[in-house]
Amino acid sequence: MKLDHIDTTILSELALNARASQVELAERVGLSSTAIARRQKVLEEEGFIRGYQAVLDLARFGLSTTVLVRVTLESQNEDALKSFEAAVVDCPSVVRCFLMSGSDDYIVIVLARDIEDFERIHRTELSRLPRVARIQSSFAMREVVNRAVPPVIFGSSRRRVKT
Repeated sequence: MKLDHIDTTILSELALNARASQVELAERVGLSSTAIARRQKVLEEEGFIRGYQAVLDLARFGLSTTVLVRVTLESQNEDALKSFEAAVVDCPSVVRCFLMSGSDDYIVIVLARDIEDFERIHRTELSRLPRVARIQSSFAMREVVNRAVPPVIFGSSRRRVKT
């Protein structure tokens, strides 16, 4: 499916406000709400929209410490990768995990209340992951950019929303 200007405008608006009604979208795009509903359904069916979610203020839940954990496995064979990935999915403090190129095999993003909480997470979750040879952690001091959608997709003139 090739996206036209109307599709990208709908996607851009929904990226900024997933709660925007079809009437609101119709006003911004210049189509009827019925036409917006049809286009939005197609965008969902084609996989351009995978879901809608609220952006939570995790600090309000006491999770103000973000830790980037670099993991090196003892081996990079298929069994080691599968074993690690199956286990890391079950770690309740892990919010993201990326298989990497380069010297680290994985980057794991962990949310914790504070350093003491991360020490507990390291001891009870991370150090128990299978096939791990080395774990190195870095604490984020401050979040500088957090975008759900990079501006390059829709152009840099998009409205900014504070998160």
